[in-house]
Amino acid sequence: MKEILETIILNLVDDKDAVEINEVEGEKSIIFEIKVAESDMGRVIGKQGRLAQSIRTVMKSVAGKEHKKVSVEFIG
Repeated sequence: MKEILETIILNLVDDKDAVEINEVEGEKSIIFEIKVAESDMGRVIGKQGRLAQSIRTVMKSVAGKEHKKVSVEFIG
């Protein structure tokens, strides 16, 4: 699941070296904390947060197959 998220994020940003994805896994839930360069934050979030919401939707559908809840947080 982390690989899918990593692929999406790396294709959106310019500074690929600054991307950090931390995975915090609980019993039934997973939290992904995404850190990108300050200049790439707008690209990842998108206009009015639409791209960020789309990323969350994709990850929730992937997590649903594994019967887990997922949360995606963008850290500046």
